[in-house]
Amino acid sequence: MNTTALSELVEVIRRLTAEDGCPWDKEQTPESLADYVIEESHELVSAIRQGSVADVCEELGDVAFLLLFIAHLYEKKGDFSLADALNGNRAKMIRRHPHVFGETTFSNRDEQLKTWEAIKRAEHAKDAEKPQGIFDSLPPSLPALIKAYRIQSKASRVDFTWKNDEDVEQQVEAEWLEWLDACANGDLEAQKHELGDLVFTLAELGRRKGIKINEAVDLANIRFLKRFSHMERSAREKGKEFVQLSRDEKETLWQQAKSEEK
Repeated sequence: MNTTALSELVEVIRRLTAEDGCPWDKEQTPESLADYVIEESHELVSAIRQGSVADVCEELGDVAFLLLFIAHLYEKKGDFSLADALNGNRAKMIRRHPHVFGETTFSNRDEQLKTWEAIKRAEHAKDAEKPQGIFDSLPPSLPALIKAYRIQSKASRVDFTWKNDEDVEQQVEAEWLEWLDACANGDLEAQKHELGDLVFTLAELGRRKGIKINEAVDLANIRFLKRFSHMERSAREKGKEFVQLSRDEKETLWQQAKSEEK
């Protein structure tokens, strides 16, 4: 890491928030910047999944700027410094990786993750203000699909999950049948319930295969949008608007878009 670049960016932030700095920047607080962190993080994730290296570089810089900005504001108030945050994280990572920085060995990844969870609980137990339950540290505002994955992951670390993949696959089938029954009965609330259970179980099946359901769905969204854009472009090249095409014509363009993807 280029520490000069880091210190120079911190200096830009100090200048922006100085008495003769930018009026907007001087008004900012950690609370006012929180939503920007979420927004810029989403833009970074989108750039990564789109595979645009130039955009990843730009968005990574934007996220870093906001994190440094927030750290600077807390430092100005005398709460803590950026060094405090970095040193605290460094110590935590060393503590939670005894197999790297110590003599501990693990026979498999699951054993390592269970130890990680146990170390976290031990850390929290020393602080009465920290959450004590397995799921208490989950941010309530996490997007639903990410939260489903994290819940399943944490549950597995305390050995509360299906024994094998086949059991989960059978549960997916059972949830699908319950969803069909709810649809047949026309009960909207039951449909919401069963659809939620189905997706929640699929999140666990994906996790066991090393797939995060939020990423998988997001990549499906990206594929659909790319194919749809291709269809619209093809329609315009034929002198038509997409909405004017018949269902068969649209299906033909869809298949063309899929084949060109490959």
